[in-house]
Amino acid sequence: MQTVWKGSIAFGMVSIPIRLVSATEERDVPLRQVHDADGGRIKYKRFCSIDGEEVPYSHIAKGYEVTDDDIVVLTDDDLANLPIASTKAVDVVSFADRDEINPVAFSRAYYADPTGDAKPYKLLHDTLVETNKVAIVKLALRQRERLATIRPQDGVLVVQTMLWPDEVRRPSFGFQDEDVDVKKQELEMAAMFVGAFDQGFDPEQFHDQYREALQAVVDAKLSGHDIVRAPEPEGESNVIDLMDALRASLAQAGGGAAEGGATETPAKKAPAKKTAAKKTAKTPAKKSAAKKTAKAPAKKAAKKAAKKAPAKKTAARKTA
Repeated sequence: MQTVWKGSIAFGMVSIPIRLVSATEERDVPLRQVHDADGGRIKYKRFCSIDGEEVPYSHIAKGYEVTDDDIVVLTDDDLANLPIASTKAVDVVSFADRDEINPVAFSRAYYADPTGDAKPYKLLHDTLVETNKVAIVKLALRQRERLATIRPQDGVLVVQTMLWPDEVRRPSFGFQDEDVDVKKQELEMAAMFVGAFDQGFDPEQFHDQYREALQAVVDAKLSGHDIVRAPEPEGESNVIDLMDALRASLAQAGGGAAEGGATETPAKKAPAKKTAAKKTAKTPAKKSAAKKTAKAPAKKAAKKAAKKAPAKKTAARKTA
């Protein structure tokens, strides 16, 4: 793994030499911008907006834009005198409980690999495990001073950079001022749904379906096969009944928890009364059917008599 930073952790009077390597890597199917006519790669040139000339990297400086037309140019000497933490040391500022830190503030994670004697490294690791604390530190990384934490995980120390307090936005939405009432029965059924899916977290169960599908498209292009477009999901109404949605969710989860707790709810007893009512309502229908059956022979006899009557008249006419 590539070294991102190399220095030491200042743990009191103890110095722990380490190197930082990235704890994560984003994987994606690499796509480049190309010309659709011939597949040529699109390249960009750095040029000055005033004289139109291409500018080499050695003549590119940093500037602060005051307005669209006014820019303050900062030289390397200007930036060199800024107060910043040592570029070769991680200074432990304090220790804190893990729960005291807002997870939203966390940024990038790095593994700390000891480059010298592992004993002071192990001492800091075991101390954090024993006290259930994290170390709050400052370090200079990529020409910026950063706030970070050091915490033990899987036998190693993890240095995780953080956003500064003024970089974390406070949530402010209209619904927070609304008086939303969640019924007890809805909360209990939602808790049953959570219990039905409470199987812990196994990261191996999850994978990037989009990346796999994109790779399949690329592979199909390479092999000359036709690309089949996935069907679009059917649109659904946004208006739902909360209890019906929870019952459907429980049923999809297996129904075990729903059957155990739903038999005592009045909502489940109601259909039984309706069934009894339906049976009562069906009794007159049977009597009506019996009456119709009794009337059937009489109607048939009347029809036969009506058919015979014209036959007699015809015979009388023939005699005449």
